[in-house]
Parts: sequence; structure tokens; C-alpha cells
Amino acid sequence: MISKLKKLLNKKEGVLAWNTLMLYLLTFSNYLLSFIVVPFETHKLGVAVYGSVGVAMAIMVYFQLFIDFGFLLSATDEVSRHREDSHRLNVILTAVSWCKLALTALTLAALFVLCRIIPAWKGKFGFYFLFFLGTAFNALLPDYLYRGLEKMSAITIRTVCIRAFSTLGIVLFLKGPETIWVIPAMTAVGNFVAVLACLMDAKKRLNIQFCRVSLGDVWLRMKQSSVFFLSRFATTAYSALNTVILDIVSPGKITQAGVLVDNPVRGYYTTADKLMTTGKQALSPISDSLYPYMVKHHDYRLVKRVLLILEPIIFVGCTVIFIFAPQFCALFFGEEFGPAGQVLRVMLPTAVVILPSYICGFPMLSSMNLAKHANYSTVFGSVIHMINLAVLYFTGNMNMITLGAAMSVAEILILCYRLAVIWRHRDRLRNA
Repeated sequence: MISKLKKLLNKKEGVLAWNTLMLYLLTFSNYLLSFIVVPFETHKLGVAVYGSVGVAMAIMVYFQLFIDFGFLLSATDEVSRHREDSHRLNVILTAVSWCKLALTALTLAALFVLCRIIPAWKGKFGFYFLFFLGTAFNALLPDYLYRGLEKMSAITIRTVCIRAFSTLGIVLFLKGPETIWVIPAMTAVGNFVAVLACLMDAKKRLNIQFCRVSLGDVWLRMKQSSVFFLSRFATTAYSALNTVILDIVSPGKITQAGVLVDNPVRGYYTTADKLMTTGKQALSPISDSLYPYMVKHHDYRLVKRVLLILEPIIFVGCTVIFIFAPQFCALFFGEEFGPAGQVLRVMLPTAVVILPSYICGFPMLSSMNLAKHANYSTVFGSVIHMINLAVLYFTGNMNMITLGAAMSVAEILILCYRLAVIWRHRDRLRNA
């Protein structure tokens, strides 16, 4: 039995399945563990104060995007193509790390300036800085090495365990609104230890370590990743933008500690968005693991099987949640969070289309030599979203419901764009 299992895992489909599972645990653990502790946080903080946490996390999405700068895709691709060249792998690790450190410094300076000039953020630099530390450490995790090499098991187990202890720390030390700092502080500690564990494992088990690189090596990686950065930024930034805009257009009173205490709207939107973000991140590892596999094998039948198996399950789940959304939010987050179900309902179309949209993005389009359209589609969706936001603002219809609906419209149009490109170039599927 064991020998058969080993033989199965040695096949390309077995490697993909195992790598997908490990990638799920590594990527999704960060979102799942934080999501599991959300009911505890909402009960301890209340709907208004928890909105402050949601806004801080939405802001950090932008900093995460800038620090990562698309290396999750570009570096994974380069590692996958040069997995047998140990020196090249050392150069990739070092050059990408220098890029991320430089971007970390720039984004920290930007955070400081923004907290001085944006009225809603004044007096909150210390609070946001704690969230920034966790974000920076998470972005510095060199998981692109393991994704490209399709060797995820050892580092995944260590990282998940570390993040689990971090989550336990939140449960133990978060007592109420006055200890809100515990949430970002424990996340930062967990992510920092995870980075150290990852680097030690890469050196010991994979023989990949830092080396001397030239400024040209660093600039080359930055240049190569810029296209992927634009795509990542366009596809992610507009969803986080909703929370930030809601923070600006729906201000509340601020305590001396810099915490918003009397605006429940942000809390409603944040909790609904948290559910959607967790759902999206639950599906993204499928696309991320398919990306290097599809570049190498062009197995389009596997894509079809994945969608035929998972999409019906997703659709049924979303239908049930749509019917019982207010009751679900009240039960999960607390009675005062029931109105969040209204927002969740208009966001659910995103959950239905996000998996085919992810898979039809870089995994499919890159294997068809059409990667540029993955970027174009996200830019297209972002432009549509910005237009919708402008219309909502100038017509006086901007609120948590319309913002959630606008996000769903953008995601649906991105998928439509990608499907149209694949259909137009369907001859490449037959010739693969």
C-alpha cells in the first residue's frame, strides 16, 4: 500500500495534488486561523471597534501588494524554469529579498506620511505600524522558492504551527478594546518566526542561501516582476479600496487611543468582507499550484475536471449562505452583526466566479502565451470599478451595500474578459 502511494505521488498529477495541499495549508492557514479567531475578536471588541481592525487590514493590503510586487508569480516562474541551477536559485532568493526590503522601507515611509495628511488616519500611526510589521514579515516569506520547486511539505508544517501559536496568543491576551494592539502584535511575531524558519529550511534542506548579487541582478528581478505587480495590484486593490473609502465617507468619533468607537457601518462591511476574503484565499492556492504545473505540462483537461468538480459545490454553498446570510452573521459574529448579512448577499457572486477567474488568469493564459491578457483583464475590471465608484459618489448612492455590489460587478467582468480571450484563441488549446 505504501509503495503504491509513493508511486502515485511521484507521478506529475500526484506531485501537483500534494503540492496543492501543502500550498493550501501554507497560504490559507494565515487567513483561516485569523478567520477562526474573528468571532472571539468581534465579541471582545464590538462591531464599531472591530471596524478599526478591518480598516487597518484593508490598508495593509496595499502595502502587502507593494512589498510583494508580484514576485509570488515572477519569482515562482523563474524558480520553476531553473530549478536545477543551484547558483541561479541563490541569486533569485537574494535579489528578490533585497527588492522586498527596499520596498518595505518605501512603504513604511509612505505610511508615516499618510498618517500625517489624511484626517481619518491622524494619530493612528502606532496602531497601523503594528499591522505593518506583520504585513512586511508575511511579504518577506520566500514561499516562491517552494512553489517553484513544488516542495511544500516541510516548511508548510512549520509555518502553520507557528501561526497557530500566534493565534492562540490572541485568544489568551485580547481582553477588550484596550488590548486591541494584541491582534497585530501577535500576528507580527508569528510571521517573523515563520520567515526565519523558512530561510533556515531553505539553507539546510534545499541548499539555497543568500549570496552576493549585483545591483543589475536586483533591478532585473524588479523589472521582470513589474508586469505581475500591475496585475496583482489591479485585481486586489479595488476590493480593499471599498473598506478604505467607507472609512473616509463614514467617519466616527475617535478616542484618545485612536480607535473608532461609534460607527457600526465599517464593522458590518468588514466582517462580510472578511468572509469573502477568506473564501477567495481558500481557492487561490488551487490557481497558484496550477500555475507552474500548467506552464510546464499544458494539461487543459485537468483544468476542466477541477472546475466541474468544485464549481457546483461552491454554487450550492453560496446559495445556502445567501438565504440565511443575516442569521449566519449574527450567529457567527454576534447578534449586533446581523446587518452584515445584507452586504454579504451582494458580495456572494464574487465567490461563485472567483475560482474560474483565477484559473483562467495566469495558469491558463500563461500556458497559452497570452499572459498579458491576465493583466489587461484586471486593469479592465479596476477601471470599471473606479467608474462605478465615481457614479455612486456623485449620485449620493455610496454605502456598504452598493460598494459590495460594485465589487461583484468588477469580478464578473474580469472573468468574462478572460473567457472571451480563451475562446478567441481556442485553437491553442487543441494544439497543445
